[in-house]
Amino acid sequence: MARRLLWASLSLAPITMVVRFVFDPGDVALFVLAAISLVPLAWLIGEATEHAAKQTGPGIGGFLNATFGNAPELIIALFAINDGLVEVVRGSLTGSVVGNLLLVLGFSLVVGPTKEIDRRSGLISVGLVLAATLLFTVVTIPDWTGGTSPHTLEVLSIPVSVVLLLVYLGVTAWQLQRHRLLHSSADTDTSAWPMRFTLATLAVATAATAIIAEILVGSIEVFAEELHLSDFFVAAVIVAIVGNAAEHGGAVIVARRGRVKLATEIAVSSSAQVAVFLIPAVAVLSWAINPLSLAFRQVEIAVMGGAAILAALMLYRGRSSSWRGWVLLAGYAVAAAVFYKAGGR
Repeated sequence: MARRLLWASLSLAPITMVVRFVFDPGDVALFVLAAISLVPLAWLIGEATEHAAKQTGPGIGGFLNATFGNAPELIIALFAINDGLVEVVRGSLTGSVVGNLLLVLGFSLVVGPTKEIDRRSGLISVGLVLAATLLFTVVTIPDWTGGTSPHTLEVLSIPVSVVLLLVYLGVTAWQLQRHRLLHSSADTDTSAWPMRFTLATLAVATAATAIIAEILVGSIEVFAEELHLSDFFVAAVIVAIVGNAAEHGGAVIVARRGRVKLATEIAVSSSAQVAVFLIPAVAVLSWAINPLSLAFRQVEIAVMGGAAILAALMLYRGRSSSWRGWVLLAGYAVAAAVFYKAGGR
């Protein structure tokens, strides 16, 4: 019955689109409708990812989920840059890295069973986040000291972005090869969807998620103003959660079903992919719209680095547990409080 309701509720996405572009009901109502519409889309991406993982293993399955799940963020970021909301973009990308490492991974460990996880893969992903944070600091320090023009920071962001993209391509190729070898001896699950159908489902669900997330972000500012929240907090917490809704739901769903290794891969792979691929890709692509520098705020650098260190500590033993999940969730609560206290620039 629950699965039938979820399949039926997928119709909420096109309904939301029609309501947005035909009836224009107002931002608050649109926010609620769009948020509800993301739930079944998150379930569908999680379902498709689980079927893909049955044939490819949790490592590649987590990579697929991270890739398709991060696509809406890229689209949202480029739309925001086009509107001149560069601080919102940087805040939402920072919040995405932190949210995946602490919120998504934390919930996955809390709802999932106690099992062995891929310690090596997890620590590599967290290491990538730390490396990216250090490279962002190269651009950020001149901005902290003052006297550096925005154009100089934008130009300085290009080599940093290129280095991160090259690191991402190299590490991803190695990781995928490793996961392929680890899974080569596993039996193929006959209950899995055909891979072409699975990839097509992921693509369609991701496209719908991108549209719904854009609608939600477009209506979220009025909601935030009514609650007297800063743009930075809205970007780093609310927009980041909205942009990652599909991954968040997908990871928790598969963890609840007992596939905690896959859920862990989704969370840490997504965080690493945002840090070493999505952020530099947005910086490079922004030159076609409105150049974006990677000069993050001190609080953003500190929270990203702290989140990576805490996640590494929780993954170090290579075993999941609910208490580790609660520690990560507590860490996210602290991070959100820091973002709230920081306010705008």
